[in-house]
Amino acid sequence: MRHPPAHLLKKINMYIMNCFMVMFVSCVIVGVNLDSPNLPSLITLPLEGHFNFHEVQHAARDFGNRYQLLPVAVMHPKTVSDIATLIKHIWDNGPRSDLTVAARGHGHSLAGQSQAHRGVVVNMESLKQQEIHVYTGEVPYADVSGGELWIDILHETLKYGLAPRSWTDYLYLTVGGTLSNAGISGQAFRHGPQISNVRQLEVVTGRGETVKCSENQNDDLFHGVLGGLGQFGIITHASILLEAAPERVKWVRVLYSDFTAFTRDQEHLISAENTFNYIEGFVIINRTGVLNNWRLSFSPKDPVEANEFKSDGRTLFCLEMAKYFNLDKTEIMNQEVDMLLSELSYISSTLFASEVTYTEFLDRVHVSEMVLRSIDKWDVPHPWLNLFIPKSKIHDFAQGVFGDILTETSNGPVLIYPVTRSKWDNRTSVVLPEGQIFYLVAFLASAVPSSTGIDGLEHILVQNKRILEFCESANLGVKQYLPHYTKQEEWQVHFGPHWEKFVQRKSTYDPLAILAPGQRIFQKAKSHSSVAI
Repeated sequence: MRHPPAHLLKKINMYIMNCFMVMFVSCVIVGVNLDSPNLPSLITLPLEGHFNFHEVQHAARDFGNRYQLLPVAVMHPKTVSDIATLIKHIWDNGPRSDLTVAARGHGHSLAGQSQAHRGVVVNMESLKQQEIHVYTGEVPYADVSGGELWIDILHETLKYGLAPRSWTDYLYLTVGGTLSNAGISGQAFRHGPQISNVRQLEVVTGRGETVKCSENQNDDLFHGVLGGLGQFGIITHASILLEAAPERVKWVRVLYSDFTAFTRDQEHLISAENTFNYIEGFVIINRTGVLNNWRLSFSPKDPVEANEFKSDGRTLFCLEMAKYFNLDKTEIMNQEVDMLLSELSYISSTLFASEVTYTEFLDRVHVSEMVLRSIDKWDVPHPWLNLFIPKSKIHDFAQGVFGDILTETSNGPVLIYPVTRSKWDNRTSVVLPEGQIFYLVAFLASAVPSSTGIDGLEHILVQNKRILEFCESANLGVKQYLPHYTKQEEWQVHFGPHWEKFVQRKSTYDPLAILAPGQRIFQKAKSHSSVAI
């Protein structure tokens, strides 16, 4: 065998040395641990995007601000194929790799669900650079990236006089994030949650396969992913159904002291044929006798009556409604609102109303966010508790919780409003309580990090635990929304008769349990043959 000439051999050796130097310097710059068995293989993956192995601290935090699980890397994909390449690489390595993958949108999870301890976090917002496509046909829809924010979809679709049908109260969330849960707000009684308003999805499964799915194509994956807590695939694209967008919103708030009248009126409104476009309620725990800011930016119908109203330290219930309209229909809209209000039993002196643009109404929570950010009270622990409660048990719940457990001013809003089961597809992965009408009750507390009092994290967590224990002991049939459990036995109880179907879908689409480890439902499997349960 002939050896290459000396001058050519020297060039080859220099090229090899340079390659090793580039890799070594790159690894030093990004902080790669060359002793890790997983990282060298990631470095060599052919991607259009890139990994960051050093600046990963932000991916170990979320809005809940209670869990901090460091990944070994954060992936910034430029294309969907980057995500597929990563997952396929881990799938192909099987038991030789202990890496898991979590999709992270805007980081608004509450208990580490978008984190991946010693795994890879995929920054889904890196896909936002892809254009939003709006189709204005007979059934209009928008094709969007899974990492797109709902606020950006709103701005783009409004250019065509259109908007998504269903929303969340906060718009700075990603499409993939809300569709992996449900996505609900005060429009859900009309159009259902956001997962009921999806035309098609593109998903990267736990096998690294990129699959398009819909009602008519790969329907089991389609329904499984919707509300599936990220367990069966990462949503990379979605087609969102749209409707004609209004110009203005009539925004109304009224108060009740009688919980029975409050719920009766809510249930009447969501069942009426001609009703409001948005209906929510919230609880005012008001032991001090001083009302909170429930009426800020609203004008009372009768200022004298409103100023004479005294809460007397009662627990009050606020009904919040919105009627959408265009300017040329203002008079008709006012007549309809007056008629609807005449059918309700609220405290007459507490009628407050305002007229705002459609965008101002939908983006209302962002205003509060800016205020909280300005006083450094946004990035605090948020030990939220969200519950679905059957209509038949809502009075028992209110008596036990609002009467006995939650007896002091809450450090955050407490939402309560009914939704209709008929607007939800029972083929999705979301677990609902019994009955045709059920209530969302959301305790959206913000904890003061340094406090050991009623606004401190430990107090709120104990309070949440008391609420859950009461629900269980009273046999209320409650299901958690945005659930968080630490033991698989608890997840089995949560899913109940749906658990077997959930496990079967996991075995089909993510057999190694690579995806969404922060949900703590399944453990990473050691072989391709079965899911670790």
